[in-house]
Amino acid sequence: MPTYNKLVRDRIPEIIEKSGKKFRTKTLDSTTYEKELRVKLEEEMDELLKAESTAELVEEMADLLEVMYSLAKLRGVDPPEIEEVRKRKLDERGGFEERLLLVDVED
Repeated sequence: MPTYNKLVRDRIPEIIEKSGKKFRTKTLDSTTYEKELRVKLEEEMDELLKAESTAELVEEMADLLEVMYSLAKLRGVDPPEIEEVRKRKLDERGGFEERLLLVDVED
């Protein structure tokens, strides 16, 4: 039996059960949950960076957002609050649409 020891989406056990396979899960405490969310965040970011097609990119972005929203919720932050901060930073510092690469700055 392969060992995974990784955070999975809530319905994965149901999906595994329907396939007729046996499995074990455990519920994490808040500290371990946050640690595993951070591991999952790295995993999803890596998958996003490796995505080649637009469809893959969108799928991985959605996965990344789901992990980010879960981490935010754990810390008592609502997604609209994140969006407010994103918009404020966009207004204050701009976005990335002009594709600017800062080469150097004189001291």
